[in-house]
Amino acid sequence: MEVLFESLLLIRWQHIVMWIIGGVLIYLAIKKDMEPTLLLPIGFGAILVNIPMSGAVTQQIGEKFEEGALSVLFDAGISNELFPLILFIGIGAMIDFGPLLANPKLMIFGAAAQFGIFFTLCTASMFFDINDAASIAIIGAADGPTSIVVAQKLGSKYLGAIMVAAYSYMALVPIIQPPVIKLLTTKKERLIRMPYEQKEVSRLTKILFPIVITIIAGVFAPASASLVGFLMFGNLIRECGVLNSLSETAQKVLANLVTIFLGITIASRMQASEFLHPDTLLILALGLVAFIFDTAGGVIFAKILNLFLKKKINPMIGAAGISAFPMSGRIVHKMGREEDPDNFLLMHSIGVNVSGQIASVIAGGLILNFFM
Repeated sequence: MEVLFESLLLIRWQHIVMWIIGGVLIYLAIKKDMEPTLLLPIGFGAILVNIPMSGAVTQQIGEKFEEGALSVLFDAGISNELFPLILFIGIGAMIDFGPLLANPKLMIFGAAAQFGIFFTLCTASMFFDINDAASIAIIGAADGPTSIVVAQKLGSKYLGAIMVAAYSYMALVPIIQPPVIKLLTTKKERLIRMPYEQKEVSRLTKILFPIVITIIAGVFAPASASLVGFLMFGNLIRECGVLNSLSETAQKVLANLVTIFLGITIASRMQASEFLHPDTLLILALGLVAFIFDTAGGVIFAKILNLFLKKKINPMIGAAGISAFPMSGRIVHKMGREEDPDNFLLMHSIGVNVSGQIASVIAGGLILNFFM
């Protein structure tokens, strides 16, 4: 009973605010089915770490304070970059680069959609030192593992806020992207049809692609070698044809397990004392700016290309160039179907989406090369 009263006396309004935030994330995960594998662990963890005396982050043993379970998990999987790199194997195993290899020009949209990273870098540098600004800017990669690795290697003191922003906005892509796309396109542009021409991509090409990309990325952006390498290794497992059971394990069991660990571990940095702080709120705002300008960069680039092309591109596919795979590609396809039920943009948008996955990792590597 004494412990109960002591715990109640320690509850502050900040804890209640964090419980509400956690509840909203859980609501979005369950009721709206918005990336539940990400939002549910983060939301539940946000509630857990803000229960006074819960021992989730720190626990008192006698007169000493020791790390709680979530802090131990953070040290084991985040501080040494283990979870992000393992997750990249699973992501790589999920990706089919066939649509991109059949239409390599889609790669330019992945590059264009990284504009938000560099715009946010310039903006963030007005409020934070350059390493923190670079770490915040990489939220715009729409790639949680890359955000963690870059912020960790650059020694950002805002790692917790960056992780929360990156993963939360990835899950909220279905809310963030459609208004931006509609604002920048006309109905006529959204109705543009892009017939898909099926092209066969040889097995040898699919096997060589991850190997060649790893070598090229490692030579031109050495800091991205581990990120690109793990992503491409996962894809090689998928495409080699002799490790089907391992590929399926990486896509499902491994990816889901690590995502759960990542989500709950990220939440360990959502303690009210750290999270409800002006700098954290500014980082969340800058992360949103990065996502918006990434989306805008891809759409505007497609609109510029249309000025010179006879065969017009539906500019919405440019928005799929962010790395939120496969959410962004599906959103563009869905928006196309809403305008015209017979307009199928999925193969084009997924091709752009996977190019964005590669481009975001390379962008992270370039940021590390510039600022390490």
